[in-house]
Amino acid sequence: MSTLAIFEPALCCPTGVCGTDVDPVLVQFSADVQALQAAGQAVQRHSLSQDPAAFAAQPEVLRAMEAGMDRLPIVTLDGQVVSTGLYPSRAQMAQLLARPAVAQPAEAAAAARSCCAPGQCC
Repeated sequence: MSTLAIFEPALCCPTGVCGTDVDPVLVQFSADVQALQAAGQAVQRHSLSQDPAAFAAQPEVLRAMEAGMDRLPIVTLDGQVVSTGLYPSRAQMAQLLARPAVAQPAEAAAAARSCCAPGQCC
């Protein structure tokens, strides 16, 4: 099984809900990671402030960071850098892991209410 690892800037917590400054991108990303993990996919998160040893153990990540800290977050798939500078969506992470995307809760509810099969009109 492939492992997707996200190497993030220094964060006080991975949820994005820290103090009065809520980062909606991190809130969504945290939910996306949890959904993929719950579906059995290997997704790891490493914060520079919480897990600096993980950064030091990845030569590809260190090389990317040499170009600048704005390269964070750095996403690797089995140790190879596949993305820098932004958080991937749930669908993008699932695609990297070669798995179908785990539906967002709203998408799943809409699909359950539909009288049509996916991709077909009523």
